[in-house]
This record gives sequence, C-alpha cells and structure tokens, in this order.
Amino acid sequence: MKTLACLFLMSVVAYAQPPQLPAPTKEHEWLKQCAGEWTTTGECFMEPGKPSKCSGTESSKMLGDFWCITNINGNFGGMEMKGIMTIGYDPDKKQYVGTWVDNVCGHMWKYEGTLDAAGKVLTLNAEGPSPVNGKPAKFKDVMELKDKDTKVFTSSMQGEDGKWIVIMSSEAKRK
Repeated sequence: MKTLACLFLMSVVAYAQPPQLPAPTKEHEWLKQCAGEWTTTGECFMEPGKPSKCSGTESSKMLGDFWCITNINGNFGGMEMKGIMTIGYDPDKKQYVGTWVDNVCGHMWKYEGTLDAAGKVLTLNAEGPSPVNGKPAKFKDVMELKDKDTKVFTSSMQGEDGKWIVIMSSEAKRK
C-alpha cells in the first residue's frame, strides 16, 4: 500500500510541474531574418528558354520562435499564384524542414535542407510531380540572403538526364 501511495504522490508532483519546453536553437534564430513584408520580381520558365515575368508580394511571420510562415501572392507569367511556405528546423534531423502548397497544384511539397557554412544560402530539397510529364522528380529551392533587405530565390528541377533546370528565379526586396 505504501508503494502505491508513493507512486501516486510522485505522479501528482510530476504533473504539478509544467513540462520543460525545448529552447530555440541558432538555426531557429536564423529564420527570424526572413520575416517581414517583401516585394518580388523575377522570371519563370513555363517553356524552356522562354522566360516570363513574375512579380508579387510575400508576407512572412514567425510562429513563435520555431517556424517562419510565408504567404505568397503573385503573377507568374500571367497566371495568378498564391502559396504558403513553412520553414523550421528539426534538431533531431539536423536539417531545415518545411512545406509548400499553392493554388495551382494538389501536391504538398515537403522540404528538407541545409544552410551553408556562411549562413547565407538555404538549400531545400523536395520531390514531386514534374510539370513536364507528371512523373516523380527532384526539386531544389535555394534562398540566398544577400543582405538584411534582399533575398534571391531560385527553384530548379532535375531533368531525366540528371541536369538541373531553373524553373523560377526571383529577387525579394523588403518593403
């Protein structure tokens, strides 16, 4: 009976103290510089060698200290594009992770990636349907922070020949 009472008391004490929440890491801190209001201009390649102008806005906010959530609104070669990107850092995987969804594709892109040693270039890898033939393909989204008010975003797809093809590039300026 004493053992049961002791276990009960230990469980009451354990639940009386709030659980220890994880602390953000330096990788989470890095995400904060992406937050803000941005204006974008760039090019998208609906057909190889035929760039179309792109423009839009990004509104990025931190969700606590762990996630950067970005809403994108733009015009991509005459097509309205709305998308949501999430980026966080998974300390267990030691990788940046995230998602991308938009109004023109039913696929949820799942990111895993790394930051370069200089802390300027985030490379996010994903897999999804090729816009060319619908077959599974590898994609690479690269965000380079040029300075506190400028970032460059490049999205590439790996072709069947193994070569990377740029499908979109843009520059964002902080408003």
